[in-house]
Amino acid sequence: MFVLRNVGKLIFGDTSKESLVELPQGQLYLVRPLSPKGYSELIFKDAAARIRRTNQEYQYQLVIQRAYEEGEEDLADDEDGEDPELAALAAERDEKTFLLDESLHFRSEIREGGEKVLAWRDLSGDAGDLYEFVCDNSIDDAQVQQFEITAVHCQYERKHRKNYNTASEQDLAEFAFEGEQPIPRASPTHSPVALSPVATMPGPSGTRSTANSALKRDSTSTKASRKIPVREETPTAAPPVATHPELRSVLAVEHAELHLFDFQSGAFILQDPNVEATVAEVGTWKYWLQISSEDKDWLGQEVIADINPVFNFEYLSFIFNAYTPNGDAYSWLLRFKDQETETRFQEGLMQALWEQLNEIKWNKNKEEERDYVLEAFQDLAMDDAPEGEGEEEEEEVVEDDGQRSEHYDSDEEEDDVVTRDDDGNVNSQLAVGYKHDRSFVVRGSKIGVFKHTPNNNLEFSTNISKVETPKGKLFSPKKVMLHAEDTNMILQNEADPNSLYRMDLEYGKIVDEWKVHDDIPVNTFAPESKFSQMTGEQTFLGLSRNALYRIDPRLAGNKLVDSELKQYVSKNDFSAAATTEKGYIAVASNKGDIRMFDRLGINAKTHIPALGEPIIGLDVSADGRWVLATCRTYLLLIDALQKEGKNQGKLGFEKSFGKDSKPQPRRLGLTPSHVAQFQHETGAPLSFTPARFNTGEGLSETSIITATGPFIVTWNMKKVLRGSKDPYSIKRYAEEVKADNFKYGSDKNVIVALPNEVNMVAKQSFKKPTRESIATPVRIGGSSLGGRRSSGRVGTRDSARYKLGKDDMVNSPY
Repeated sequence: MFVLRNVGKLIFGDTSKESLVELPQGQLYLVRPLSPKGYSELIFKDAAARIRRTNQEYQYQLVIQRAYEEGEEDLADDEDGEDPELAALAAERDEKTFLLDESLHFRSEIREGGEKVLAWRDLSGDAGDLYEFVCDNSIDDAQVQQFEITAVHCQYERKHRKNYNTASEQDLAEFAFEGEQPIPRASPTHSPVALSPVATMPGPSGTRSTANSALKRDSTSTKASRKIPVREETPTAAPPVATHPELRSVLAVEHAELHLFDFQSGAFILQDPNVEATVAEVGTWKYWLQISSEDKDWLGQEVIADINPVFNFEYLSFIFNAYTPNGDAYSWLLRFKDQETETRFQEGLMQALWEQLNEIKWNKNKEEERDYVLEAFQDLAMDDAPEGEGEEEEEEVVEDDGQRSEHYDSDEEEDDVVTRDDDGNVNSQLAVGYKHDRSFVVRGSKIGVFKHTPNNNLEFSTNISKVETPKGKLFSPKKVMLHAEDTNMILQNEADPNSLYRMDLEYGKIVDEWKVHDDIPVNTFAPESKFSQMTGEQTFLGLSRNALYRIDPRLAGNKLVDSELKQYVSKNDFSAAATTEKGYIAVASNKGDIRMFDRLGINAKTHIPALGEPIIGLDVSADGRWVLATCRTYLLLIDALQKEGKNQGKLGFEKSFGKDSKPQPRRLGLTPSHVAQFQHETGAPLSFTPARFNTGEGLSETSIITATGPFIVTWNMKKVLRGSKDPYSIKRYAEEVKADNFKYGSDKNVIVALPNEVNMVAKQSFKKPTRESIATPVRIGGSSLGGRRSSGRVGTRDSARYKLGKDDMVNSPY
């Protein structure tokens, strides 16, 4: 007798009610007809196949789940013990998941003798590699046919983003893949003797596909049945060209080769060996990129930040994104004949982009600042530089959903479980504790408190259900910051920009209202120094749009320290601040520039020019060496250490950079082809959350983390600094990532807040960005602020959820 291990619940909650169709028994093989690795590998001796919904509309998963002999599950649990790394690998060991996409070429066969087989491509394997699910004899033909037609429906919905009921029989026939070679037998005893890569893939005689008959039987169309055409996989085609506006003045015009990124192969494919690329002004602060040849108009695209431009002079290339009217992204590459040609084109393109963003003429910018902008958009290397001796590469680990959070058992009926608040609020902010192992998640006027366990899990601790002023007025915090050894939390009420509030976390209520100044508002605030919240330090920094100052809660009356106020006459539009361990200060603005101070009340020691996009987040390494700024479509990493001149060895916080020695910026962005794939999958443009270094006293910063849409992205600092290609890894979820940060003191674990769930995941579970990893969402079974609260014990690994009671309040210290 076999049972399915409770891995589905571990990751996804109770998934039995989410399955659309199921084949309860069979064997999973990986078949490699063309590979020297071996013809066939048995993955799961006993397994079940099902199709399951995800949290994302029109996205479905094919799931193959291992079954255990009675008693074997307990033995496996004993072997895992309490080792978190073994527990983290449990999902991959016991369950295989595949996003139901047409690229799988999912199909089935019923062979002579009654053997029934499902097959789909191994997208991460070699050419010809297949996964095969060989059904048990107890499975009848009708079950297999129903399974495949359900897969067809799911693939149609994913591709067309609409319900399959709107499809005709011919529409659905696109996903039957009748033109494929017969499925090779999975058993090694049937493997071919000598099969060359050019030979026809062998298949047993007497096979028939279930797809055609199933589609005919399932279709509601009244049309006569047609023969399904052979579907060939064609490269990505260029979209229709937008209407070109009238060109007022030309900034650059050069000849080049034109290549288009192919979503199927993951490569750029030559479209035209000789095109003319023109950058021109078409209106007031409006610019246009036009590409055409003698016989074809290829492309018209407005020059905006979302084109995500990357220049690589080693390969004489310029890669960028262009968009259709409905928002679909396509990635293009221009290859120039020499560096002089590319340099001329780059200057014209960057002038257009900079003027569009800043609404200031390019020639009014200082020459060194123009060079700064041009250097920031260069890709320093396309191939990895040679590995340094002794450098350790991160271990590649099979995908896993990370450490699961522990939370309350629930005795409630499944249908009674609620996962979202009635008021429509979702998780919005995350504050990770330094002094105590706690994380705090803001959700409307509630704050959830989660404990970090020794084995790197999250465990729900308690809920602060009413964030209200001392006068009893409920509000949703705009910004929060832990303070004074994590015993307090400072909160900002958007409706009262001149005041801040102090919450005593021991009692879970706001106990003080601090009026900062009658005329100077608080736009944002930051700690006095990098690790000041590890101490009892009371003061911290405040920023308005035009001023930088210290706030001292111990002052009578207004809390702004007048002697440490730096106010500007011009509109600087400050947006973010960060501090070093010594208390040096970096301040960024919505204009895109950055100022570095060694203390308050004086002029900045260093001013970093703007690239154009507003800076929405800022972080600084503890030693002040690295400044990390977040813009909507890219990050900016700046080395603040001076390498030459009279101030050699000093930081930009301490001494000004020389006139001609501004630090060379490193623009950290996703490659345009990955951006195109991201947007192809989600339909949403890039929008990074504020990026952060991993942090901890006495630790070096080794990683950077941010998120955009459903993707978390982490950069490896070592790879960034040596110029590696694609020095980042990703993890995709089924929902938008609302907030993310590293656990304090480590870069190995990431805390992530989705709209209705919170979890800690292992950074090792992140993957290199590939077509498969970008396309495949995962779901977490983490703690949820929107579920039903239970009075059960702590410690279960099931995904039971709890609902916050109306009168819940923290009433005990943590």
